[in-house]
Amino acid sequence: MKKMDVVALGELLIDFTQNGMSEQGNLMFEANPGGAPCNVLAMLNNLGKKTGFIGKVGDDFFGHMLGDTVEKLGIDVSGLYYDKDVRTTLALVHTKEDGDRDFSFYRNPGADMMLTVEELNEGLLKNTRIFHCGTLSMTHDKVREATYKAIQIAKDAGAVFTFDPNLRPPLWNSQEEAKKQIAHGMQLCDVLKISDNEVEFMTGESDIVKGVEILKGMTSAKLICATAGKDGSYAFCGGRQVYAPGVKVEHVVDTTGAGDTFCACMINYVLDHGMDLTEEQMKEMLVKANQTASMITAKKGALRVMPTVEEIEKAFG
Repeated sequence: MKKMDVVALGELLIDFTQNGMSEQGNLMFEANPGGAPCNVLAMLNNLGKKTGFIGKVGDDFFGHMLGDTVEKLGIDVSGLYYDKDVRTTLALVHTKEDGDRDFSFYRNPGADMMLTVEELNEGLLKNTRIFHCGTLSMTHDKVREATYKAIQIAKDAGAVFTFDPNLRPPLWNSQEEAKKQIAHGMQLCDVLKISDNEVEFMTGESDIVKGVEILKGMTSAKLICATAGKDGSYAFCGGRQVYAPGVKVEHVVDTTGAGDTFCACMINYVLDHGMDLTEEQMKEMLVKANQTASMITAKKGALRVMPTVEEIEKAFG
């Protein structure tokens, strides 16, 4: 029996999201704990799963705020390190009128890039049912080496590898390098969560279904879930294809974390039902994931405000 349901590796950072104007007419920003891997774990914790995080933050005010926040949420932080020389990574989130975002990163370098192979908590990696990561931990040599090693350790110990590229173009030296690392993750993963813009980035195909058909030749994933924001999501498994429409949100505040919330619900469903899903199960998974992801768009931030089971049931029954 594995001690953990899901262990994730990657970035833990501060998302500075716009929060009104000052009396002087200046933009005000709110410091929200964030980072896709821990957003996913926070939602999984709310769904009753045991989770652990592997990563690095700065030994500074924001780093300790992040560590304390994650620990209070119930996520195991025995794999979290504090770097004395490099500061915690920061992201300024510029919110558009429709709630979508642009990112400006302060990460040259950032502490999350400093994780080394020697710092990997092998106990966590060998004792988890699922290992999860994205590509922000593949942008630079040192943390990329650690990520590759973590995938190997977890898979060798029998873990399912779930992968979400979570493409952030400003963090890559080149598009070619980003494609190379996304392709590497897709070649190794058992479950792939990918967005419409990432499908197009990797295949040049704007039609999700046509794009995923191309991706199938690039990945070892048994289950692929592709998201299209408010337009819904698709699941592909064993030659079966299912679509579920998006959930209308009256007032979108911030879409940060919506994809991570969806990803967590997908992972939760795999933990409960496995990867070889029927069409009925695929539809149920997508509907629940779409509903839950829609809830996070009505709030600012992500990690601290993931919906609870009670809130989900109240909203959707």
